[in-house]
Amino acid sequence: MELINLRVSAATTDSEKMQFIRFPWRVYKGDPYWVPPLIGDRKAMFDPKKNPSLEHMEVALFLASAFIKRVDTTLTPDMPLASLQSEVVGTIAAIINHRHNEFHNEQVGFFGFFECLNDPQVATALLDTACEWVAGRGMTAIRGPMNLSTNDECGLLVDGFDSSPMVMMTYNPPFYPVLVEQAGFHKAMDLFAYFMDFGEARDLGQLPTKLTRVAEKVRKRGEIRLRPIDMKDFDREVGRFKEVYNQAWEKNWGFVPMTEAEMDHLAQQLKQAIDPVLIWIAEVAQGPEAGRVIGVGLTVPDANVVLKHMNGRVNPLTILKALYYQRRIKAARVIALGVVEEWRGRGVDALLYYETARAALSKGYQRGEGSWILESNVMMNRALQMLGGRVYKTYRVYEKALV
Repeated sequence: MELINLRVSAATTDSEKMQFIRFPWRVYKGDPYWVPPLIGDRKAMFDPKKNPSLEHMEVALFLASAFIKRVDTTLTPDMPLASLQSEVVGTIAAIINHRHNEFHNEQVGFFGFFECLNDPQVATALLDTACEWVAGRGMTAIRGPMNLSTNDECGLLVDGFDSSPMVMMTYNPPFYPVLVEQAGFHKAMDLFAYFMDFGEARDLGQLPTKLTRVAEKVRKRGEIRLRPIDMKDFDREVGRFKEVYNQAWEKNWGFVPMTEAEMDHLAQQLKQAIDPVLIWIAEVAQGPEAGRVIGVGLTVPDANVVLKHMNGRVNPLTILKALYYQRRIKAARVIALGVVEEWRGRGVDALLYYETARAALSKGYQRGEGSWILESNVMMNRALQMLGGRVYKTYRVYEKALV
């Protein structure tokens, strides 16, 4: 296959945006590990009326297209290009997240939704376009992939291609890291996904002895009270989660505080998929701060088991498939587990992990993933290792200087 007249252009019309959204189906055709996103969710992500993140972002979508000469095509000097087939061969989004730059005092742009055929010419053209777009708006560096920020799917899979990703995690062909690095990008940060396998056991004896011992010690002190989320009071529970989230994560690399609208939007997205027994809230149990929320643990069932069989569509047939495969979910992902700074080092995280694991085992979950964890987050890496977790997937955020 030979690409002729490669060009990159902005996707601005509804038709072009749909080409952008649909292109991954070509890249991943026949790949047993890819999980197709819901087309409706992708459309909503790029719609300012439906995605509150776009209130503080500038996003441009680009399509790479070319005429393709295949091995069985005979090309003559007088053959018009119109006789060949022009096809989309790659996509990329260029992003400026003003909230990120204000919070970190940086002038950084981002790229995301990077998909392309295994061709360095296509990859470089796409990445150069994103670089030029953000540089033209005063940015001094570009990072990615971010779809659209660290509060969404992010990172390029660089290790662990032998299984499907869990819910809200990314997946890509093994050749993507090579293409990105050939275009002049280098590693900025690695993100780890930890895997925990408890088999079919529902016995707490399966949990690491150290975790059990620490959790019991913290419980006996009586300083902390743990409780599951109250779904009947969902909106107020979301408010309590907000109290912790921006405090607990604010010093993490790449963190961007979520707005009220973003938090509410995420909560409504997750509400349909959560299992209430997997979400825990830690509160001060006594004294003048009694009732104050100091930690949260958010774990969700691996909905990708369902999404793999929906092929991006929501219709009567795929809904029936979803109902069937929903009963076959045996894994869950710890999306967020955080403790406010002044309560760290006092076992709150161990108690949250313990109660989450206990509840998960009692409901028949057999596997868990803790992700993603910054390679630089020593405490969280130690905690997951204490749980018996092992790094089984590594995601990488890349960076390139523009000046």
